[in-house]
Amino acid sequence: MRPRGRPFPRVQATALLTAAVALAVLSPIGILLYQSLLTAPFFAPTKRLALEAYRYIFQDPYFFEALKNSFLIGLGMVGVAVPLGSLFAFLVVKTDLPFARLFELLLLAPIFISAIILGIGFIVAFGPAGFVSSLVEGLFGQVPWSIYTLPAIAIIAGLTHVPYVYLYVASTIQNVDASLEEAARVAGARPFQVAVSVTLPLVRPALIYSAILMLLLGFELFGLPLVLGDAKGIMVVTTYLYRITAITGSSAYHLMAAVSMAIVFIALSLVVLQRYLLGRMEGRYVAIGTRGYRTERLSLGRLRWVWATLLALYLLVAVVLPVLGVVFRSLVVSWGPGVELREVLTLAHYGEIFKLPNLSRAVTNTLLVSAFGGVLALGLYLLVALGIQRGQGWGRILDYLSGIPRAVPGLVMGLAFLWLFLFVKPLSPIRGTLLSLILAYTVVWMPYGVRLLTAALLQVGREMEEAGRVAGATPVRAFLTGTLPLLRGGILAAWFLLFIQFVREYSTGVYLLTAGTEVLGAQIVALWGTGAVEIIAALATVQVVIVGAVFVLANRLGVRPQGL
Repeated sequence: MRPRGRPFPRVQATALLTAAVALAVLSPIGILLYQSLLTAPFFAPTKRLALEAYRYIFQDPYFFEALKNSFLIGLGMVGVAVPLGSLFAFLVVKTDLPFARLFELLLLAPIFISAIILGIGFIVAFGPAGFVSSLVEGLFGQVPWSIYTLPAIAIIAGLTHVPYVYLYVASTIQNVDASLEEAARVAGARPFQVAVSVTLPLVRPALIYSAILMLLLGFELFGLPLVLGDAKGIMVVTTYLYRITAITGSSAYHLMAAVSMAIVFIALSLVVLQRYLLGRMEGRYVAIGTRGYRTERLSLGRLRWVWATLLALYLLVAVVLPVLGVVFRSLVVSWGPGVELREVLTLAHYGEIFKLPNLSRAVTNTLLVSAFGGVLALGLYLLVALGIQRGQGWGRILDYLSGIPRAVPGLVMGLAFLWLFLFVKPLSPIRGTLLSLILAYTVVWMPYGVRLLTAALLQVGREMEEAGRVAGATPVRAFLTGTLPLLRGGILAAWFLLFIQFVREYSTGVYLLTAGTEVLGAQIVALWGTGAVEIIAALATVQVVIVGAVFVLANRLGVRPQGL
């Protein structure tokens, strides 16, 4: 009989878990790679191995145009989001900025609003017939901007991704050795000098991480370029993938796969670069110092209200007006110059949502996938987090595997799962069920969920669990009775955050959308080409209301969007 406490079963369990995660993560990418090396769909009898798909896309000027546009948008996001996000993080965390806590809440909110919804909101607010554009034209005789250009898309993408930079930089600034800043203040440095000479060098790793993240997200961006650039012929790599069937005039599975693999290769390269640069900086920039010692907030003096106004203006332009624009568009029959508001107000679009089966199912399915799918995903993420923390050598492998989906855009992962369900016959029955979405969402959001639960595990001591082991309990029972109750708050917080992310997800479900598996995000994308702007706005408003209600509830419970 095997003695109690011998490590073999734990190592064996971690190895099995690692194999399962590898299968879930690598199988979709594997089917993409396999299809990209064929001359026809994988189910076609005439297929053969060749590099024909890669030859085609690398000779296609549209592909390189899309690649260039993605790169330029990524650079624009770096140039807009990193400076603004870093500035706002310093102001909110380190200074006596008025309404700092309210500003922090509002700055984090855009993380949970789908990019496609913000894009539609920008059209309604700042487009040619937008209510802001109409007001500006009435005052000045013309509108000095156009949102249907590549620079405009880059700026809008940068503005909508400021919260991501803010989150990373703010969390780092909070751990900066306060004694260094205090020494600068004693020496007579002003807030700006403290920020530039002390805080900025110490948070440089967070800035580099954020810059590469913005560049990565520039290549993954789908919703904003679709709604702002598609009508003007501005393609990025994701919309090129989405439109490649229309471009070639055939069901070009091998071309779609080759484009997908090109996107994955670019994203993986950026992730590797990110890890390499952060590894080089480890130990050179020590941001954590005297944790129990905090200085008073830096005084901004008379400029405190100027900075507060700047931050409020950003929130107004990047968040409030676009969201209000979506809500407004859902409440009118039509809108444009000369339209009288009282004559076009209506709630009929919301009636359509609950009258048409596919739209009403989209609401119900979204709630089901987010609620129950979030629970199932959390169960897997908790096992992975435990494996990473306690799996010895397997833990490192598991850590890398669970992070791979971060480099695969949701649109690509959704396409990969579609082909996986078609290729692996035992999985075919899943294709037309909500389980297909839950599986895809679980893999796509694995890096996020695992990081949330890993952070929760690190905050919980193992004394209760070890006491149970000493008393004769099995490892599983000791964990369930000792550690799991202490994780209850962290698990609840992770569920809230995953619920919101599952609600706002739109790109992963685009290729998995079938009659019966409609969800709000994918349904909005599907309807965009039909021109049903009012119905789209109503669906988007429902999504925003769901996300907003859960976000406020989670915030009241102290939940913050860590681990992005």
